[in-house]
Amino acid sequence: MLPYYEDYEPGTGRRAPRAAFTSDAGRLSLNGHWLFRLSEAVAEAPLDFLHDHTPRGDGWSELPVPSHWVLHGHGIPRYTNTAYPFPVDPPHTPTRNPTGDHRLEFELPGTWRRDGSVLRFEGVDSCFRAWLNGRELGTSKGSRLPAEFDAGPALRPGRNVLAVRVHRWSSGSYLEDQDMWWLPGIFRDVTLLERPAGCVDDLFVHAGYDHTTGRGTLRVDTGAPAALLTVPELGITDRPAGETAVIDRVEPWSAETPRLYEGRLSTPHEHIALRIGFRTVAVREGRLTVNGRPLLLRGVNRHEHDPDHGRVLDPETMRRDVLLMKRHNINAVRTSHYPPHPAFLDLCDELGLWVVDECDIETHGFIHADWRGNPADDPRWEPMMLDRMRRMVERDKNHPSIVIWSLGNESHHGRNFGVLAEWTRRRDPSRPLHYERDRTYRHSDFYSLMYAPVAQVERIGRHEEDAPPETADDPALEARRRVLPFLLCEYAHAMGNGPGSLAAYQRAFEQSPRCAGGFVWEWIDHGFRRRTADGRTYFAYGGDFGDHPHGGNFCIDGLVLPDRTPSPGLLELKKAIEPVAVTAALGRGLVRVANRYDHRDLSHLRFTWSLEDEGVRVADGELKVPCVAAGEEAVIPAPRPLLPEAPRGELWLTVRAELAADEPWAGAGHEVAWAQFPVPHPHRVAAAPAPAPAPAPVAPRPSDDGITLGDGDFDARTGLLRALGPLRLDGPALDVWRAPTDNDRGMGPDSAAKDWRRAGLDRMDHRTVSVRQGPDRLEVETRVAPAGHERALRTRYVWTAAGPGLRLVVHVVPEGPWDGLTLPRIGVLLALPAACEDVRWFGKGPGEAYPDSQEAARVGLFTATVAGLQTPYVVPQENGHRAAVRWAELTDPATGGGLRVEGAPHFGLTARRWTSQDLEAARHPTDLVPRDRVFVHLDLAHQGLGSASCGPGPLPEHRLEPAETTFELRFRTLAPPAARR
Repeated sequence: MLPYYEDYEPGTGRRAPRAAFTSDAGRLSLNGHWLFRLSEAVAEAPLDFLHDHTPRGDGWSELPVPSHWVLHGHGIPRYTNTAYPFPVDPPHTPTRNPTGDHRLEFELPGTWRRDGSVLRFEGVDSCFRAWLNGRELGTSKGSRLPAEFDAGPALRPGRNVLAVRVHRWSSGSYLEDQDMWWLPGIFRDVTLLERPAGCVDDLFVHAGYDHTTGRGTLRVDTGAPAALLTVPELGITDRPAGETAVIDRVEPWSAETPRLYEGRLSTPHEHIALRIGFRTVAVREGRLTVNGRPLLLRGVNRHEHDPDHGRVLDPETMRRDVLLMKRHNINAVRTSHYPPHPAFLDLCDELGLWVVDECDIETHGFIHADWRGNPADDPRWEPMMLDRMRRMVERDKNHPSIVIWSLGNESHHGRNFGVLAEWTRRRDPSRPLHYERDRTYRHSDFYSLMYAPVAQVERIGRHEEDAPPETADDPALEARRRVLPFLLCEYAHAMGNGPGSLAAYQRAFEQSPRCAGGFVWEWIDHGFRRRTADGRTYFAYGGDFGDHPHGGNFCIDGLVLPDRTPSPGLLELKKAIEPVAVTAALGRGLVRVANRYDHRDLSHLRFTWSLEDEGVRVADGELKVPCVAAGEEAVIPAPRPLLPEAPRGELWLTVRAELAADEPWAGAGHEVAWAQFPVPHPHRVAAAPAPAPAPAPVAPRPSDDGITLGDGDFDARTGLLRALGPLRLDGPALDVWRAPTDNDRGMGPDSAAKDWRRAGLDRMDHRTVSVRQGPDRLEVETRVAPAGHERALRTRYVWTAAGPGLRLVVHVVPEGPWDGLTLPRIGVLLALPAACEDVRWFGKGPGEAYPDSQEAARVGLFTATVAGLQTPYVVPQENGHRAAVRWAELTDPATGGGLRVEGAPHFGLTARRWTSQDLEAARHPTDLVPRDRVFVHLDLAHQGLGSASCGPGPLPEHRLEPAETTFELRFRTLAPPAARR
C-alpha cells in the first residue's frame, strides 16, 4: 500500500470544502513562531513531537509560520519551468524527500466553545499530516487550497499542542508543475475557528443583475434554517436565508465601478459580514458579456511572489499589487496557475478587477515524456483533480470579481477535465469555464491560445483562422469552436527588456467583437533578494542556489521587478490599454475623445492640455469634454492657445485625462490617458525669415600626428575622431551589436541572438580602407566585417566643418551574403570621459523606448544622469535607449563642459559606463563594474523587441534588415559657463 504522501487520495479526515467568510465567532490565529525540524527523508523523521513534552536540541529551531523553510536556511529553493525536479515516476516521490516537522504550543481562551471547532490551513506545500494533542486529524494535498479539520474532539482547555508534518514532494506535486519556485512549507495562515451552535457552515450568495430593467435579485443559500439576511441599503431586514429578494433598482458591480453592498447573515449565536456585488456574466452570440455589455479583458497573469518571503504575502503587499494594476489601466487578472490567497480576491472585489480564478493543476513536466502517464487522462487521478476544483469553487464562489473559472493550465487533455467541467457547471452555472490546452475546447466556453502572433489574432478576429487538427475532422466540435469568444490567456512575454508589440495586440483586440482580450505574461519577476559579500543587493534566479535541474532566469519575466518597481514594459502596457483614446485634427480645430471603458462614462475624468515649445511649457488649460458613455465618442473644439511669435523649436500639444477626484486606488490628478500632437506654426509657413548665410566650409589640414578639421582632431591612420576642442573622446565608429535581450535570445531555434552570433555580428572587426582629405571634407572609408565570414558593411564617414563643431554623414552599404539576417542595431559608438555624467535631451522620454515599445514615451525636454538612464533588469541586457532624440547634451556637472549632439532629423541615444560586451557577460547587475568612460550609442535604428523568449519575434515592420543607409549627426563642444562668459 502506498504511503499517504504518494497515494491518489487528495486527503483524509478533512471537512467538506466551503466558502471563505468571516464572522464574529471566535477566531484564533496560530501564525507565529513554531518549532521546526528538517529531516532529509521520511524514514529519518521520527514521530517524537506529537505530545506534551517540548522537544529540545536534536535539530529543532524556531521557524516563522507562515513561511517556506528553504528561505530560512533549511535546504534551498528550486526553480524549474517545465521539468519536474524529481524523476517522473508517478505517483512516487524520491526516497530523499525532505520532511519538515512543525510544532506549536498555544493556549485556548477560557471562554472558547470546543464543540464544532475547526482548524483551517489556507495553504501548505505540498502534503501534510496534522495532529492535535497527539490525536491525528488527517492529511491533505493541494498546496494552494484550504484544508479544514474538526478540531473539537482533540481540543482541551488551556495548553494545546499542534503538530504538523510537511513533505516537500508528494503525489500531489505531479499536479503542481506551474513554472515557479518549488517552495515547501506552511506558507499561508493557520487559524482555529470557533463554531457556535446552529451556526452557518457554508453560504452561497447569488446576486444577479438585469441590465434591461436595472433590477437585482438576491438569494443566499446556507442550509441553516435560522439564518436571517439583512442588507440595510436595500431595505432588506431579517429576511430568511434561501428566499429570493427582488430589488427594483440596484447599482451593478463591475471592475470599473466596484459597487458593493454591505450585508449581514445572522443566526442566534453568530453574525457573518457579507459584501454583495450584483452582476451577471454570460457568453452571448460569441461574446463575453457582463451586465449585458461586451467585456474586453486588459489583463495580466499573476503569480504570488515576494523577493524575501516567496509565496508568503502580507495584506499590504497584495493591496500594492492591486493598486499598481489599477493605476496602470489593468482591469483583469488571471490567477496563474492556482487560486491566490483569499485576501487578494477580497481586494479585487473592493477595488475592481475582473478575475479568472485558476485551479491548482498543471502537469507540464509530462511533456518531456510525450505526455505518457499524464494524470489528466488517468481515472486514478480523478479524485485528486476534482477535489482541487471543488475546493477552489467552494472557497471563492461568493466573489463578484470572479467572472471565469479556469480548470487549470498546460496539462494537455484528458477525461478528468470533463469531470471537472461537468461538476463545475452543475455547482455554479453562472460563470463560464476556461481551459486552453485541450484544443477541441469541448470543456471550455472560450477559444483560447497562448502567444499567438498579432497577424493570427487578427485572422481569428475575422473568423478566418484554420481549424485546429483536433477539430478539423469533427464538424460538430469545429462548429462549436467557431462561435466561441477568443481569449489570449497568455501573450507578450514580459521577460527582461520588453515585451514588444503591445499596442499592436491591443488594436487587434479592439478591432474584433469576437476578441475578449488577453493576459500579459506575467506580473512579477520571481527573483529572491540576495547580497554580495560587500553588501550590494541583487536578485537571484534559477541556478543561483545550486539547484539542478533549473530553468535559469525564465522566472524573471514580469512587468514589475521583484521589489515591485514598475518596468518600462508596465508603462508601455498602461499606454497601450488606456481606456480613453484622444485623436486630433488640429488643422480643422477638432479633437475626438473615445471612451474605451466597458461600463463607465467619462464623468470621473478631467481633461487638461498643455503646449510646449522645445519642451518648455508656454500655455495650458482645461478641455471641456462632455459625459461620454461607455463605448461612445465625442468630437469637440480643439484648444486654441496663443502661439509664440518666435518659437524656439518644435511645438507640441499634450492632452491628458486625469482623475477629477480621489478614487480608492489613486488620488485626484492621477493620469489615466494622454495623447500628443505636433502643432504647426503659421509664422513659419507664411513668413519664414530668410536663412542666415552659411559659414564657409573649413578645409582639413595635417597636424603633427593626425589631421585637424575645424575643432576636430583625427587619427591620420584610422580616421577616428580623437578630440573635439578640449574634449577628449574615442570614435565615433559604426556599431551594430547590442547585448541580447531575453527576447533576442528567444526560445529554441527561433532566436535572433543565435542568428546574430552565427553571422558573427558579435565580433565585428574594423579595417580602414582609406583616409582622404578633400578641399572641404575628410572622408574615411572602412570595412566592418565579422571574423570568419565574407559579409561586410562598407562604411563611409564624411566629416565637414562650417562654423562651430563638426557635421558627420555616415553611409553604409551591405556587401556579401546576408541571407535574410537582421541587425541588432545600426549607429555609431563613441566614448567620452567618465565625468560627462549629466544628460539632457529633447526627444522621447522620460523612459527607455524601442521601435515596438515606445507608445509610453512622449516628446519633451528631459534630464537624467548616466546612471539614471539605466534600467536595472535582473539579468543585464540591452536597455536605456531613448528614442527620436533631436539633440542631446552630455556634460560634466563640475564644470558644465561636455558634448552636444544633434540629429538630422533625430537619433536614438544610449549612454552607459560599460560596454555592450560588459552587459552581455554579466549575470547580475552587481557584476557590472563602471569603466572610466561613458559609452555613447547614437543609433539610426534598432531591431524591435518582440516577445520571442516565449512567443513571436518582432513584427515585420520592426525587423532591422541590412540595407543601404545614410544618416547624419552634428557634434559640438559645450564650454564651461565661465568660458562662455
